[in-house]
Amino acid sequence: MSTITSKKPANKEQFIRQLREAIITQLRKTQKKPTIAGTAKHLKIHRDTLYEWMKDFDVKFNHIYREIVTSKSSADKEMVQPAYLIGEALVGEGDEVAHIDLLVGDKHGPVGDAFAFGMLNLSAGHTPLLAVIRPNLPPKPYTLLIPKVTVKNLEQVGKIFGPAQAAAAKAVADSVEDGVIPKDKVEDWVVVCSAFIHPNAKDYRKIYHYNYGATRLALRRALDKYPPLDKIMYDKDRAKHPIMGFKVPRLWRPPYLQIALDIPSLERTKSIIKNLPDSDRIILEVGTPLLKKYGVRVVQELREIAKDIFIIADLKTLDVGKVEVDLAFEETADAVVAAGVAAKETLNKFIYEAKKLGIYAVVDMMNVEDPVSKLTTLKELPNIVVLHRGIDTETGRTHGLERIQELKQAFAGQKFLVAVAGGIVPEVAVEALEKGADILVVGRYVTQSKDVKRSVREFLELTRVMREDIDLYRVHVE
Repeated sequence: MSTITSKKPANKEQFIRQLREAIITQLRKTQKKPTIAGTAKHLKIHRDTLYEWMKDFDVKFNHIYREIVTSKSSADKEMVQPAYLIGEALVGEGDEVAHIDLLVGDKHGPVGDAFAFGMLNLSAGHTPLLAVIRPNLPPKPYTLLIPKVTVKNLEQVGKIFGPAQAAAAKAVADSVEDGVIPKDKVEDWVVVCSAFIHPNAKDYRKIYHYNYGATRLALRRALDKYPPLDKIMYDKDRAKHPIMGFKVPRLWRPPYLQIALDIPSLERTKSIIKNLPDSDRIILEVGTPLLKKYGVRVVQELREIAKDIFIIADLKTLDVGKVEVDLAFEETADAVVAAGVAAKETLNKFIYEAKKLGIYAVVDMMNVEDPVSKLTTLKELPNIVVLHRGIDTETGRTHGLERIQELKQAFAGQKFLVAVAGGIVPEVAVEALEKGADILVVGRYVTQSKDVKRSVREFLELTRVMREDIDLYRVHVE
């Protein structure tokens, strides 16, 4: 409720409240710095009177203005800035599926500018139209509907100017009635709505039904500021875009089982992959022998049968770190491995290039006597550190698993995963997991097994979280 009157305020606090309200109102309407004359007009007093009040109460106009525009208060910021809300929704199936993108905001702001621009700048095949519930009955806030797909004939025009237009308009009106859009904003706000109508869509009832639902959902999401950041962080590494057709996994919830495909036979390697059980806990490592025989392009060949699996190219880089990262990246590897015995300059370039390109940098500590000391010489940590005992040196049961905690304690608070490799069997894996291993690297126990699926399941059954892989049962719906 407005606190403004033309009478002189009773005290300084009351005057400051009235002055703030007048300044904020001008900011919202003009998006320009308020003037004393404009503020006085809003206060329904003469400019000279405002000067007198400021002098009497010892209040500086510019001080109040600066406090408002630099305020940390979200309430102040929302009052000063025009509403600019974004919503999106996909509803339905088949050719009639509806996809809505929309903007909701003030007429005196960027959304209002976009609304006016769309009304005045018609584009062939993408003509914006005012949404109406029926001819001569638009909803409020006024809504501009823009077809995403190029309209090429009158049959397509009918779908836009009929069920799609009516659906968007009715959804806006119902959103006001239901309180999703505040009733006191219907004269101040406008909606710009972009709608996907497939050229092959035929069922007008479904076109209306799906576009109505999508617009309602997009409006609610816009007003709720959906999605929240925690949902984005939770779903971003498990989502699969339906049109893309494959998932791009990231290692966000260990432990994982990494299958080291070291057999230099492409056909045998493909056979192993085909026999793996379904699980988001499985990582594939394209081993060094396989890479040496077939080249880095073998990664893409394996992608044909492992579209949704995280793939590591084990190049064991010793020099030219940037170049080898680029080779792995170009062949769509999700991660690439450098040898920990490489010079720190090589490793720094390797890690920098991998993170720049968005793939994982892995450093294998085989033959590195003190992994902690080695890592402290680097500018930044890799994404994965591998504690690795080589095949030629596998004797006895000692695996140096105590180094897992040494690494995690030495770099506490920093984000990286620890993998253990070299003669890992289920019994050793249990100990490694207990000591905090994030990734179990398993080679011969799986790749030389007569029953690959059974051997892999022996590892997946070691812990409840690996056994109960929630992504295998989760339906990705909103």
